[in-house]
Amino acid sequence: MAKKVVASLQSSGKDFAKVIKMSKSAKSGAYTFREDIIPTDKVKGYFGNN
Repeated sequence: MAKKVVASLQSSGKDFAKVIKMSKSAKSGAYTFREDIIPTDKVKGYFGNN
C-alpha cells in the first residue's frame, strides 16, 4: 500500500519545473539569479518576459 502512495507522489512532480533566471544589475554590474518552481506549460512565458 505504501508503494502506491510514493508512486503517485512522484508522478505529480512531473508537472512542475525548477527554472533559474540570470540578470545583470545595471548599477553594480553583478549577476543575480532567481530560482522559481513553475508549471511546465508556463516555462516559455517565464523566459519570454524580460
